[in-house]
Amino acid sequence: MTSTVPNAVQHADVQQPPITMFGPDFPYAYDDFLAHPAGLGQIPATEHGTEVAVIGGGLSGIVAAYELMKMGLKPVVYEADQIGGRLRTVGFEGCDPALTAEMGAMRFPPSSTALQHYIDLVGLETRPFPNPLAESTPSTVVDLKGESHYATSVDDLPQVYRDVMNAWNACLEEGADFSDMNQAMRERDIPRIREIWAKLVEKLDNQTFYGFLCESESFKSFRHREIFGQVGFGTGGWDTDFPNSILEILRVVYTEADDHHRGIVGGSQQLPTRLWEREPEKIVHWAYGTSLATLHVNGQPRPAVTRLNRTSGNRITVTDANGDIRTYQAAIFTAQSWMLLSKIACDDSLFPIDHWTAIERTHYMESSKLFVPVDRPFWLDKDEVTGRDVMSMTLTDRMTRGTYLLDEGPDKPAVICLSYTWCDDSLKWLPLSANDRMEVMLKSLGEIYPNVDIRKHIIGNPVTVSWENEPYFMGAFKANLPGHYRYQRRLFTHFMQDRLAADKRGIFLAGDDISWTAGWAEGAVQTALNAVWGVMHQLGGTTDPTNPGPGDVYDEIAPVELPED
Repeated sequence: MTSTVPNAVQHADVQQPPITMFGPDFPYAYDDFLAHPAGLGQIPATEHGTEVAVIGGGLSGIVAAYELMKMGLKPVVYEADQIGGRLRTVGFEGCDPALTAEMGAMRFPPSSTALQHYIDLVGLETRPFPNPLAESTPSTVVDLKGESHYATSVDDLPQVYRDVMNAWNACLEEGADFSDMNQAMRERDIPRIREIWAKLVEKLDNQTFYGFLCESESFKSFRHREIFGQVGFGTGGWDTDFPNSILEILRVVYTEADDHHRGIVGGSQQLPTRLWEREPEKIVHWAYGTSLATLHVNGQPRPAVTRLNRTSGNRITVTDANGDIRTYQAAIFTAQSWMLLSKIACDDSLFPIDHWTAIERTHYMESSKLFVPVDRPFWLDKDEVTGRDVMSMTLTDRMTRGTYLLDEGPDKPAVICLSYTWCDDSLKWLPLSANDRMEVMLKSLGEIYPNVDIRKHIIGNPVTVSWENEPYFMGAFKANLPGHYRYQRRLFTHFMQDRLAADKRGIFLAGDDISWTAGWAEGAVQTALNAVWGVMHQLGGTTDPTNPGPGDVYDEIAPVELPED
């Protein structure tokens, strides 16, 4: 097994088609759309050079801007902080610049095939990420209730952990048709996907993750549920997700989004920054050598947006932090949607009232990390008595929860993510400074590894983030609560604006929290491509008949619609 127990159902030893984030809500092949030689579409020559506002310079905004530029439009990117959004890679003061920490996205599943298109496009390398019990992880320690277990595979753990794994697999089969859906998604069997998912959405929209477990005969044991929450599957404990909708969790396990992760060598922020500088080989209207950077003064995006309103002719007028006012035929908003409620003064007329309701109801997960640089990967040293690694990737019910060990080779400086936490666990760190956090973390880890002096290996100051305290984010990522399916459907389908009143068109929502797979960079890419299709369509453009876009096939694969009464 390559992931933390319990894991998704294991198939027989037969060759399986690769899994992708293909549905289940909107089973559209974004990877095929991107790979097609005909491209994503074209706009009338009369619209070439038309400016389109792109608000937010995270991955979604940069992907959208890049593709609009290739079509011959002029994206005008607004960014309050720095290009990258939650793809944020930082260094350590006074240390080798090659030593970095991923404050946001740091691990990406192979099922993120649209994301992989852009990783390949800009020439980035990936490598296996050292998740708990992953094949690339030398060892894992599971420490619960003061008792530690060392493992190089799940077979090294006590029987109760395998019992929990089996309970989770049985729970998925009993309550969510896991094997059938997983196989249908591998085979891109759209009718079967829609048949299974329609029943589950109606049945489970009001159910929490924890309630789903409790209703399963397999998880009748509280002890098993407690261990499952603290150890989890794929990346670690999932008890912080227990209040969320079970539909959110099913999307993850169906697509194996929490398994076989890879990290980007040199840091994930390189992806949007390289796209910003990239000069496409195929580009319309603009001269060869044009990039997003060259379309912006001094190669920099415009500053934060402070006001959005509609003006005559149903245009979108944008005011930025410098007081500059510009009006556009179309705009794409990719920042965290709560920004529309707090940081940006908005006309109510920007969106239909039910969309405003959906934005207000968006539920964000908190998340905190702290990293320290160390002189070398000392955790690979062997204990003279046991012969084991002196320290391991660690899952625990202590304050640290998840500790990850990241190295560049045996004789090079390395990095430890001392703690990665979510929700209530993250809020516990919020009042503490980086150094205060580090002290608590070192104390907790010292109780697990009493013979290891982590402190003596630290060569620089810690770096930390609490995404709920970041003024332009206010949270790490969206996670729907029970009953939120209808809200998410409104936000995701917003790009289909022929269905909206004429005076509610022209601004398109995109980004991580608009997607069905929030928390994964793939969702940011997919919604960016939806918005690109929407802008193209609004300006009179079309896709090639051999490569229909997400809006062209929308009616055949539209998300399940639940009654609103």
